[in-house]
Amino acid sequence: MAAVQQQQAMQKNTLYVGGLADEVNESILHAAFIPFGDIKDVKTPLDQANQKHRSFGFVTFLEREDASAAMDNMDGAELYGRVLTVNYALPEKIKGGEQGWAAHPLWADADTWFERQQQEKEMLKIQAENKAAMETAEELHRKKLAQDRQGEMEEDTDIKDDPMARAEADALNNGNA
Repeated sequence: MAAVQQQQAMQKNTLYVGGLADEVNESILHAAFIPFGDIKDVKTPLDQANQKHRSFGFVTFLEREDASAAMDNMDGAELYGRVLTVNYALPEKIKGGEQGWAAHPLWADADTWFERQQQEKEMLKIQAENKAAMETAEELHRKKLAQDRQGEMEEDTDIKDDPMARAEADALNNGNA
């Protein structure tokens, strides 16, 4: 919780400065904003392709009131022929949720990845075994049903073909009636 409050407090002290001319560097930006109060940090992120700043920067003041005064006075001001846009900086967004996977090396979760892969293989193997067992049980059940039906049919045909069995069946039926 303290880290969140610290980040929110830092956010109010940090200003986004947009519209910077190519000639502006961190020391010029520092010099432009120092009249408003003590500055903790000045950053101008570089474009990786040409190693020049990306026409914006961040100025972090020690005091929140100094940042507010700088924003009020410098938003819309001109520096090296360009009009500045000055706002409170938004908190830095780290990809990957709260864990911030962008801050971790690519191989950081390699062990858990291998474990997940192994568990997935094991699960597929168990599912295949269960499916095979179900198919075997169904096949045995079908064979038993077929044998039972075959046995009933044989009993019926035995009575019809055997005259002695037919006579016994008739006697039983007449005796019961």
